[in-house]
Amino acid sequence: MPANSKREQGKDAAVQGTNDSSVVSKVSAAAQGYFHDDFLKHFVCKVSRRAPLINRGYYVRWKAVDHCMNQFFHATNSSSRRQILSIGAGFDSLFFRLHSEGALGGVTVFEVDFPEVAQRKADLINSNTCLKDTLPDWENVSNQQTNAVFIRSGHYNLIGVDVRKEQKVEAALSEAGLQWDTPTLVLSEVVLTYMETQWSDAVIGWTAKLLPQSMFVMYEQIHPDDPFGRVMQNHFLKLNSSIHALKQYPHTVAQTQRFIQKGWEKCVCLDMNQFYFDLLPEDERQRIEGLEPFDEFEEWHQKCSHYFILSASKGSVTNQALLTLPKLPSIPHMTPQWADHPPLVIQPMCGSPNIEAVGMASAVLAPGNILLTGGCGRSGRDTVARVLIKEQGGWKCACVEAHGDRVVSLYQTLTSIPGGGVVLFGGRTSPLNPTGSIVWVTFDLGDQQSAVQLSFKNMICTGTGPKPRWRHTSTLVCHNGKTFLFVFGGRTEKDPVLGDAHFLCLEDKHWTEITVVGVVPEARHSHSACPYGGGLVIFGGLGKGGRPLCDAFYLRPTSSGFCWERQNLHPPPVPRYSHSAHVINEKLVVVGGVWLQADGVPGVAVINLNTGDCVEIQLDTSSVPWPLMLHSFCSELLDSEGTEVVLIGGGGNCFSFGTHLNLHPVTVDLRPILCYLNESDHK
Repeated sequence: MPANSKREQGKDAAVQGTNDSSVVSKVSAAAQGYFHDDFLKHFVCKVSRRAPLINRGYYVRWKAVDHCMNQFFHATNSSSRRQILSIGAGFDSLFFRLHSEGALGGVTVFEVDFPEVAQRKADLINSNTCLKDTLPDWENVSNQQTNAVFIRSGHYNLIGVDVRKEQKVEAALSEAGLQWDTPTLVLSEVVLTYMETQWSDAVIGWTAKLLPQSMFVMYEQIHPDDPFGRVMQNHFLKLNSSIHALKQYPHTVAQTQRFIQKGWEKCVCLDMNQFYFDLLPEDERQRIEGLEPFDEFEEWHQKCSHYFILSASKGSVTNQALLTLPKLPSIPHMTPQWADHPPLVIQPMCGSPNIEAVGMASAVLAPGNILLTGGCGRSGRDTVARVLIKEQGGWKCACVEAHGDRVVSLYQTLTSIPGGGVVLFGGRTSPLNPTGSIVWVTFDLGDQQSAVQLSFKNMICTGTGPKPRWRHTSTLVCHNGKTFLFVFGGRTEKDPVLGDAHFLCLEDKHWTEITVVGVVPEARHSHSACPYGGGLVIFGGLGKGGRPLCDAFYLRPTSSGFCWERQNLHPPPVPRYSHSAHVINEKLVVVGGVWLQADGVPGVAVINLNTGDCVEIQLDTSSVPWPLMLHSFCSELLDSEGTEVVLIGGGGNCFSFGTHLNLHPVTVDLRPILCYLNESDHK
């Protein structure tokens, strides 16, 4: 056998292996109640529970395909005969589920996959009483001319043939009884992209040519070039099953044009965030979000932005079955108005200290000393505090034994106090266990900066404090000559978002009632809050229903307390959350985060707090030799002028593609954009 033929067989086997992994994940989602399917479990050796993120991902895939199938059934309900042609069906249980639901009236299912996969599935069905009893008229048929092996039944046909071989597929389907002029639903779930693009294009073309009354539904990946997309591609490369279509068709617009060019009359393509927020009822989303404890919003939204559901139609009957968005979608697509300015360059931090963790908190102890607590790395939650220390040759990271009452958690806050000390508040050890601990952190830098000593001591506070929470903000404000820790927002194990505000007087250690007037910001978590003008400015976050926000509010000091004032931003920035922010010279500088409504990833947004003018600046990450994920990270200014910011940690579990954590801190020189904006202000 030629070497290249062996290599192709190896690739085909790797692609077939993705079926086995996929069905295990589908079984897990069904077992946890995300959708109902009693038959999937018969196609796995053992039911294994996947992480909530995986369950959600496979749920939205299942739901999107099911939605399109129901649309097809509704549009063709007057037809006496209908067909489903599932390409690369693998161990899908669609036929058995439809049969049990009594939904097969006039519907015949044709499944096509590699002969090896089809044979394995046939053997499984034949050895399982529950499945075999569904097919009383089962018969094995072998076609010597096409080398296709298929199982024929009244409403079910399992065909083993390589879909890249058009003539053999057409002959095998004809012999199996597929009627080419009958309304047909063609299904392809993450199948065609594993082929070289010329072959997947050919499949899309011949189905359009041979099926004049049909609907094609496809679920695949997009956006290969951003950090999540790079991790996704690397995962499949390691599995020897490259995803090819991404290169030529990297987004929904390209996929739509692809189908039109290959002979389909109409086509609609939505990413999975659009499907989830706009085509699923709110009560269904609430049901799904209440099934399991969950705190991987960034990875969930990124996963959904990197997959799409597409429906294309041929013939008048199926046009009405196409996907449609409401006239006012919940997350309308936005194009960032990138400033006419070169991207800001990101560089690995001098010295490249190794810090791989998400959900850390940071605070500046003194110039050249940054405290890091909490977070989760590859070995779990971090149990030691770390200090970034600037030395003559660059920065290094020192693990420091912390004496006293440590709180080891994710998404806590650290707030530096004038005159020395840091206050730690909140966080969680799991999505079911938030903490309301308030810890006073004191430190001794010693004679040499490398000899840092830390002491953690629980603060005993009076008054009525906030409930335990995480993903909140804690910011210093001043009132009547006293310093207060202002806690806003966050979430709890029961509250998806919080909108309450609390003041802790640090001199009295007392939770104090202070008058706050004005329009209160809506509840949110994963937002930013920065000291500003004796009060603070809040930006963005994840709001009610899991939708990112793009608003900014100034908590302005008054003679009697504080007043909330909404900032009028123009043009409005793209909504985002899980970012970081700093106020520099009357400008709010927002870095990174996650957005749903625009392609690519957020860079730096700069908001003039006096005028409301907002500009978006792209980031140049070419000097960083790994995919840089700017969410669940923390940041600090490295100089008093605010010209350089360091970004520490970040990343997360990238769906089923593995965990990716940023390897080292990186820095951004803000001087180019700040100088550019200052010049613009004076024109």
